[in-house]
Amino acid sequence: MLLQTRSVSRSAQRLGLSQPTVSRALGQLRQLLADPLLVRSGGGMTLTQRGEALAQPLEAWLAMSSALLEPVSFDPAVLDRNFRVAATDYGVLSVVSPALPAIGAAAPNCGIDVSAFSDDMFKKLVSGELDLIIYGFEPDLSLTHARHLFRETQSLIVRRDHPIAAGGSDAPVSLDTYLGWPHVAVTIGDPDVDHVQSCLGDRVSERQLVARLPYFYAAPDLIGATDAILTMPTRAAGRFACSHGFACLPSPTEIKGFDYWVLWHERSARDPATLWLIDQLAAAV
Repeated sequence: MLLQTRSVSRSAQRLGLSQPTVSRALGQLRQLLADPLLVRSGGGMTLTQRGEALAQPLEAWLAMSSALLEPVSFDPAVLDRNFRVAATDYGVLSVVSPALPAIGAAAPNCGIDVSAFSDDMFKKLVSGELDLIIYGFEPDLSLTHARHLFRETQSLIVRRDHPIAAGGSDAPVSLDTYLGWPHVAVTIGDPDVDHVQSCLGDRVSERQLVARLPYFYAAPDLIGATDAILTMPTRAAGRFACSHGFACLPSPTEIKGFDYWVLWHERSARDPATLWLIDQLAAAV
């Protein structure tokens, strides 16, 4: 301000400070830079050569600093970014796929790179290697931020002429009937978490597994020529039943549903692009 106004009194007036305060500041600058910066000339003050040399860089620095303090503006239309998201194939089917058309329309240069669940995905969320995790377990809110997406139920798919589908009832299949047939199981993540197993309690030993695999998309191909039952989230079960010509039945009441979430780290909690993507995913489901 002193270099602009070349006056202690005018600088004090603009800054809302007293003249002695501004004079002390000028004295400190003179001592620090070993140059008077402002010297008397006629009826006013003029800049020394050092003051002239400092004026333009200081103005540029002040302008840049002011810009940094302005609120971040966000326009998805000009967003050029690939988001990194950890999800199962069910997460892609139920969350990413429905959201992708709206994301592409609003942000044509935006992409989503999906990676599989892993035991170090939360470390990757902290480090920034991942932006989001689409998650079907109860989140630890001491580690991440979370937004609830939906509550999911479980359904069964079997070949259309399977005896269990003969009744045509919309009532849940009984647990006794359910355990009387072989099963194909889908596990989630590196620990191979099987949601159905966790729901069966002391009857888990009665479940006869003919196959176990770590993804949903290939599982329906294993039941088409067998008596096996495939238990999966209802959104996926309905789609696979239609595409494969299977019957879709309500699961036993003992096979509980689950909540689905999107998780992000504190490092992204004020990033407008990440928050926009979360809104898009939530709106689509």
